[in-house]
Amino acid sequence: MKSVLRFKEHLLPVRGLVLSGPSSSLLLQYLHCYSGAATQWQNERVPIKCSDLLDEFTTYCYSRDLPRAMKALNSLQTHKIWADAVTYSELIKCCLARGAVEQGKRVHQHVFSNGYEPKTFLINTLMNMYVKFNMLDEAQALFDQMSDRNVVSWTTMIAAYSSAKINNKALEFLIFMLRDGVRPNMFTYSSVLRACDDLSHLRQLHCSILKVGLESDVFVRSALIDVYSKMGQLECAMCTFNEMVTGDPVVWNSIIGGFAQNSDGDEALTLFKRMKRAGFSADQSTLTSVLRACTSLALLEVGRQIHVHVLKFQRDLILDNALLDMYCKCGNLEDAHQIFSQMVEKDVISWSTMIIGYAQNGFSRKALELFKEMKVSGIQPNYITVLGVLFACSHAGLVEDGQYYFHSMKKLFGIDPGREHYGCMVDLLGRSGKLDEAVKLIREMKCEPDAVTWRTLLGACRVHRNMDLAEYAAKQIIKLDPSDAGTYILLSNIYAHTHKWEDVVDLRRSMKERGVKKEPGCSWIEVNKQIHAFIMGDNSHPQIEEINKELKQIIWRLKEVGYVPDTNFVLQDLEGEQMEDSLLYHSEKIAVVFGVMSLSREKTIRIRKNLRICGDCHLFAKLLAQIERRSIVIRDPIRYHHFQDGICSCGDYW
Repeated sequence: MKSVLRFKEHLLPVRGLVLSGPSSSLLLQYLHCYSGAATQWQNERVPIKCSDLLDEFTTYCYSRDLPRAMKALNSLQTHKIWADAVTYSELIKCCLARGAVEQGKRVHQHVFSNGYEPKTFLINTLMNMYVKFNMLDEAQALFDQMSDRNVVSWTTMIAAYSSAKINNKALEFLIFMLRDGVRPNMFTYSSVLRACDDLSHLRQLHCSILKVGLESDVFVRSALIDVYSKMGQLECAMCTFNEMVTGDPVVWNSIIGGFAQNSDGDEALTLFKRMKRAGFSADQSTLTSVLRACTSLALLEVGRQIHVHVLKFQRDLILDNALLDMYCKCGNLEDAHQIFSQMVEKDVISWSTMIIGYAQNGFSRKALELFKEMKVSGIQPNYITVLGVLFACSHAGLVEDGQYYFHSMKKLFGIDPGREHYGCMVDLLGRSGKLDEAVKLIREMKCEPDAVTWRTLLGACRVHRNMDLAEYAAKQIIKLDPSDAGTYILLSNIYAHTHKWEDVVDLRRSMKERGVKKEPGCSWIEVNKQIHAFIMGDNSHPQIEEINKELKQIIWRLKEVGYVPDTNFVLQDLEGEQMEDSLLYHSEKIAVVFGVMSLSREKTIRIRKNLRICGDCHLFAKLLAQIERRSIVIRDPIRYHHFQDGICSCGDYW
C-alpha cells in the first residue's frame, strides 16, 4: 500500500493532467494492479503485463463474451489481480442474462479470494444475482457477511422475500433495517408494501410513509393503491389516489386495475374515461385492466372499442389473453376463436381460456377437440385447463370421459384434484341422474365440500325431483352460507310442495331473524354504447311503459304456441294470477323485450344478470328466440345460455 501511495505522489506534480472515462478507469486499474503485484515484481523481477490482463478482462466483460471473460478471470485469479467493481458488475449481468449460475458463483469466489475485500456496491450486485437466480439462502448468507450494509443491501433482501411471498421475513427485515439506523427509500417501501397481507400492518406502513414524506412517490403510491385494492379496501385505495393530483400513468393504472380486479367494472371504466380526459395515454397495462372491466360487465361493444386501442400496440401475449377472455365471457365465441387462431404465441392461459370459453357457453365438443390440439402442441395442461375439460364433459353428458380425466389427472398431468374438480364431477353425475354416486363422491372429497358443491347437488335434485336429497343439500348450504337467500326460498318452496307448512313458517322466521333478504334481480343490456339496467319492481326506466306493453303482447303470443308460466319459481305465499304477474316482471324478461324493441333482427341480444336465471325465464327466452327468429345470449353467475331456434346451449340443465 505504501508503494501505491508513493506512486500516487509521483503522479501528483503532473499538473493540468485530467483523466476521465476509459483513461481514468485504466489508471485506477493500473494503480490497483500495482498494489496487488508490486511485491511479485520486486521479488521475481518477472515483467507481468498487468494492464494487458485487465484490459482484456474488461473488454470481454463489457462485450458480454462470457467464455472469454471467465478465462480472463482465471488469469486474474492466478496473478492475484482484481478489476474494479463496475467491471465485475458487467460480468455478473452477463451471467444473469445467460442463466450461468456456476459462473456467477465463480465470480463470487474470486472477489472474496486472498483476503480481498470487495466494495459494498459489488456485494449488493452479487446478492441481487443470487436473488434473480432464486437462491435466497446464498443471498442471505452473503448479506450476513456484510460489515457495512446500505439501503440497497436491505432493500434487495426485502424485495427478494416479498417477491418470494415470504411476507413475514420481508416485514421483519424492515424492522431490522430501521433498528440498524438505515432509512428506507421509495423502493424499500414499494417492495415491503407488496408483502403486506394484514390491514393493520398496512395502515402502520402507510403512517410511516407519511412521516418520511414519501407518499407522493409514484412507486409508493402505486403500491399502496395495489395493496389496498388486493385487500378489498377500495375506499382507502381511492382516498390514496385522490390525495393529490396524479401526474403519472402508473398510478392511474393501479387504481383502474384495483377496481377491475374487484369486479367493479363501472368504476374502472369511469376512471379510464377520467384518465383519458386528463391527457394520459393508455398503455398495455391500462388496456388489460379495462378489458377485465368489460369482461365482468359483459360489455361487448365497449370491449370492441378497447380492441381498437389494442391494435395500436405490438402483439402482446397478456393483452391477447385479456381480449380472448373478454370475448369468451361476453359470449362472442366467433371473435374469440378469431383472436385465438391469430395469436402468434399461445401459453397455457390462452389454451385454457378458449377451452373454458367453449365449455361454459355450451359447446363441449369443441372444447374437448381443442384440448386434444393443446396436448399435441406440447403445452402442459394446468389446474384450470383440467377444470375446463371436466366442465365440458359434464355439459356433454360424457360420464366415462369425465371420470377418466378426473381419476387420472394426477398421473397424466401431475395435478391433484381440487374442490372445483370435485364440483364438476358432482355436476356431471347429477346431470346423468347418478345422485347416489354424486353424494358418495362428496363424502370422499379430500377437502371439505363448500356451499358451491352442495348447490351443484341441489340443482341436480331439482331437475330430477329428488325432494328428500334436495332438502338435505339445502340445509348443508345454509349451514355454510347462512345469508344465501336463494337457497332459503328454494327450500321454502320444497316444503310448500310437500305440504310441510310448519317448516315453511319456521324457515321464514329464521330468515327474518338472520336478516336474510332476497337480492333483487337485475339485468343489464348494452344498446348503442349505453348500458340499460332493469331491476324487478323498479319503473324508473324512461321507456318502461312501452316495454311492459310490448312484454304483455309477447306473453300472449307465446301462450298461443304453448307457453305456460312455471309458478314453481315463485314464493308460495302468492296465488293464481299473482304468481304469474310476479314472473312477468322478472328483470331478464324486461331486458330481453327491450333488446327486441331496440336492436335489429340480425344483432344478438346479450343480457348480463346478477342472479341465476329461473326456469320460467329460460322457457320464455327459448320460445321468444324461436318465434322472433332472434339470437339471445343470457349470462348469469352460473352459466351462459345461447338461445336460438327454440333451443338453449345448456341443454335445459343449469
